[in-house]
Amino acid sequence: MNNQRVQQLIRFVQEEPNEPFNVYALAMEYVADDPAQARTYFDDLLTRFPDYLPTYYHAAALYAESDDRERAAVLYEKGIDLARTQRNQKTLLELQRAQQAFEDDEDEW
Repeated sequence: MNNQRVQQLIRFVQEEPNEPFNVYALAMEYVADDPAQARTYFDDLLTRFPDYLPTYYHAAALYAESDDRERAAVLYEKGIDLARTQRNQKTLLELQRAQQAFEDDEDEW
């Protein structure tokens, strides 16, 4: 995690609190090193900006890795529905593939 970039992103969030990309970028900075903090930012995005499609893929993956499989499944479904609504074919396919891999992994449990 790049602390300088994190500080810059925090400033961006403070300056533009209604810009979802800044919160998303901040969440992505934390994914590898501090998943709990990343989850906080993803949850904020899902609450305040439920139509911000990029959130769903990474938030669902994070929840799956954190063994909150029920929440991950819900997020994949919501993301797929939103991608269809927004007619974003590329993201729809990415979410469907990720959901399928998640479900295949689920079958192995």
